[in-house]
Amino acid sequence: QVQLVESGGGLVQPGGSLRLSCAASRRTISSYAMGWFRQAPGKEREFIASIDWTGGATNYADSVKGRFTISRDNAKNTVFLQMNSLKPEDTAVYYCAASISPYTVVRAAEYFAWGQGTQVTVSS
Repeated sequence: QVQLVESGGGLVQPGGSLRLSCAASRRTISSYAMGWFRQAPGKEREFIASIDWTGGATNYADSVKGRFTISRDNAKNTVFLQMNSLKPEDTAVYYCAASISPYTVVRAAEYFAWGQGTQVTVSS
């Protein structure tokens, strides 16, 4: 089973940037699509971004398009989420996930492995 561990979260001012990392272990993720989701207090888990197994195709939620960039380094078994122009409404726990599909996936139900999450707080 794949184990995923997120890192890079923290407190940042509006307009700032953060780079999240998701390190995989126990199994290579090179054949899986990977995704990032987030969950704010009192809200449902929300799809943010997905990347296919090659890194050549990506998919983003409208709320983050143009501000967030998902990428991967299969040699390092790691996925990244670069977050720019952060807004207070981006505050949430961010999760990475692995899908059995090699292609970008939006639905949370199609992901079989999840990290424990990392807190991102955008506040002045």
